[in-house]
Amino acid sequence: MTRPLRRAATILAALTLGAGLLAGCGSDSSDTTGDSGPAAAGGTFPVTVDHAFGSTEIEKAPKRVVSVGYTDDQAILALGTRPVGMVDQYPNPPGRSPDVNTQWPWVKAKWGDARPEVIMSNGDSGPNYEKIASLRPDLIVAVYSEIDKAAYDKLSKIAPTVGRTKAEKEPFSAPWQDNAVHIAKALGKEAEGTRMVREIQGRLDAARKAHPEFASQTAVALSWYKGSVAPFTTTDVRGRLLTGVGFKGATEIDKIAGGKFFTTLSPERIDLVDVDRIFVINDQADQAALKRFPLFANLPAVKRGKVSYLPDGEGSAVGAAMSQATLLSLPYAIDEMVKSVGGV
Repeated sequence: MTRPLRRAATILAALTLGAGLLAGCGSDSSDTTGDSGPAAAGGTFPVTVDHAFGSTEIEKAPKRVVSVGYTDDQAILALGTRPVGMVDQYPNPPGRSPDVNTQWPWVKAKWGDARPEVIMSNGDSGPNYEKIASLRPDLIVAVYSEIDKAAYDKLSKIAPTVGRTKAEKEPFSAPWQDNAVHIAKALGKEAEGTRMVREIQGRLDAARKAHPEFASQTAVALSWYKGSVAPFTTTDVRGRLLTGVGFKGATEIDKIAGGKFFTTLSPERIDLVDVDRIFVINDQADQAALKRFPLFANLPAVKRGKVSYLPDGEGSAVGAAMSQATLLSLPYAIDEMVKSVGGV
């Protein structure tokens, strides 16, 4: 499955979160096989983490962590450990190094000179188990991931593996808060993770307080994907971010999405995005295509200028920060998203 995080045409399958889409994080750096750095130490161990596939005991502080979840690497980074392996969410331009996924404004300083190996690219059917084994991990984190029990069992033979939260019914539907604390617990830093979540919640609360007008407006985040308008549900991280700052969610979209984090709309259902405020997450080419789509261009919100066009992998990459919705990306995403609305 693909997680439309990135450019809709290339990734919306993952449109946010849905599955996946590398190229540049190769073995060109000596840090690739190194331990996770001095900040990796610490935490309270042993710890047992209950998850969707059972329980995993982690006996001591892990030094070599592999991230199999699409955004798990950022939570791991935020808590002081540089993963030795990660998923390539956004395709790296040919010949570009370092990999774009280590260069977002909200992660660049944390990665430093480290160059993690890519163990899966967005859109792949599953992780590269041989590559993961070669990295000699002492912990595998597969929280923001659609792996099934069979994949979990394979990973568990390589190293202790933590799957998505026990309460999560559909992949990518858990609140970002739950995912962050879940990963923090696996790293022996549950209290620190909880504190970081609380700080971000404070930012959301401050935005809601500063903009009481949001409470009377229904908002939706969407992308242009394969010639269709593709809105995200209220349970998707992008939808949760909108309601987190005070907007009302477009819950009718949830009903037709059937448990997925997004859906594509037929022309006769464009009414589902006839809302007060629209946030478009796409890069320039797809934004232009969406603007040329008559049914979108004729929406009242579009005609009134109540649309925020947020770059995904290009420029400020606000869309990517929203789609990732991690301990590192959220402060940036909240500030930039609210700023895009302006004073109305």
